[in-house]
Amino acid sequence: MREINHWIRGTATPGTSDTKLDVFDPATGEPQAYVLAATAAETGAAVAAAKEAFPGWRAASLSRRAEVMFRFRELVDANRKEIAALISSEHGKTVADASGELARGLENIEFAAGAPHLLKGGYSEQAATGVDVYSIRQPLGVVAGITPFNFPAMVPLWMLCNALVCGNTFVLKPSEKDPSVSLLLADLLRQAGLPDGAFNVVQGDRVAVETLLDHPDVEAISFVGSTAVAKSIYERGTRNGKRVQALGGAKNHMVVLPDADIGSAADAAVSAGYGSAGERCMAVSVVVAVGDSGDPLVDAIQKRIGRIQVGPATDPSAEMGPLISREHRDRVAGYLADPGPAEVVVDGRDAPCTGGPGFFLGASLVDKVPPDSPLYTDEIFGPVLSVVRVDTYDEAVELVNTNPYGNGTAIFTRDGGAARRFQYDAVCGMVGVNVPVPVPVAYYSFGGWKSSLFGDLHMYGPEGLQFYTRTKVVTSRWPDPATSRVDLGFPKVR
Repeated sequence: MREINHWIRGTATPGTSDTKLDVFDPATGEPQAYVLAATAAETGAAVAAAKEAFPGWRAASLSRRAEVMFRFRELVDANRKEIAALISSEHGKTVADASGELARGLENIEFAAGAPHLLKGGYSEQAATGVDVYSIRQPLGVVAGITPFNFPAMVPLWMLCNALVCGNTFVLKPSEKDPSVSLLLADLLRQAGLPDGAFNVVQGDRVAVETLLDHPDVEAISFVGSTAVAKSIYERGTRNGKRVQALGGAKNHMVVLPDADIGSAADAAVSAGYGSAGERCMAVSVVVAVGDSGDPLVDAIQKRIGRIQVGPATDPSAEMGPLISREHRDRVAGYLADPGPAEVVVDGRDAPCTGGPGFFLGASLVDKVPPDSPLYTDEIFGPVLSVVRVDTYDEAVELVNTNPYGNGTAIFTRDGGAARRFQYDAVCGMVGVNVPVPVPVAYYSFGGWKSSLFGDLHMYGPEGLQFYTRTKVVTSRWPDPATSRVDLGFPKVR
């Protein structure tokens, strides 16, 4: 089978370890490639390459760094089809879904190309007599990204574009489940003119992650994944003196008020709940039906589920592909086997195409889910949509705000006053008003609250630039030798 290499010092580098990790085709259930998990020494070599490249890349002008981002953007755009096909082959999502992921990634490259405008400091002339004070933003050094399987192109682009344009060098540890896209992005960065060693990739598992967390030459870590791992990475990284942003899990609620357009709300719930087989941290996993919206909403969602085509990405009619692995598919299906007092309206285990060799599970709908059910409390991360019924708006907000996760939420209503109140009341990082997946555009920043984020700064956009730089304040005076004197007191502002 094909070996998926590391990328160190601007070239594909074969692995040397004995730990072999299979990369599956989720549509067939068969392994199609493998990685040799990076050893601590190989991970250290990637960090060393980044450290050696840092002085030269940091010294590059802002316009030069932006030029590389412009070229990179054009190369990614020119290779859209190849990148999307690669995502689909290893992740399983449809080509259309993979293309959408890449489109959002391109927005982040575009933002980074314009970042010099946002990297400006401030200047105060004559802060004291003959004294000027100014601030400058400088890169951190070697930074690392640890990214999840569900967005193998977009999430790395959230991180690496801002990090590089700020003058840092980068080590990426992508998911071992769908790692090939990382190498293609690395080669496109090389073609765009990024110096060798400024961007490196180590394929692997826990060994590589722990080496990056403990390595004294890694200044910062960006992570996206489950809450348990995010918390662990935040604690270990900060204990080692690193700057860390670690995005965790989610349980995104979509509140539907009685006055909402039920058809539009049902369309949104189906798109947001089952897109990419529900393997999105911003997927809607809970629909909160308020008042008498419940019955018509459940009926409308059920009718739409029946029209969803489940199949491999190679099938142009497929709208939803398989899950990432057999173990994950079986875990998600287990929630349907034991729903407790809830009612399984649509059982995805019975959907066409789920009986094949791949990791397929159809769209599933469970109604009247109690808040203490695992269907509600767990991050299922699959095509299972739970409906919780409440009587009032206040009860709906209480559900959103007491949930331990705070990634995204949405409200569907025709009432502008209710919508404005909801955006004020919701304890959550990202809010949608009649928008089910409120992922910000690239010139804002992405991030949740509560157990969905460990760290102070959100990802990409302006806060991404802030994360990858630190501020230095310079106080400057050019004295006239004729007026020079000794003053043992504290400087005075005059």
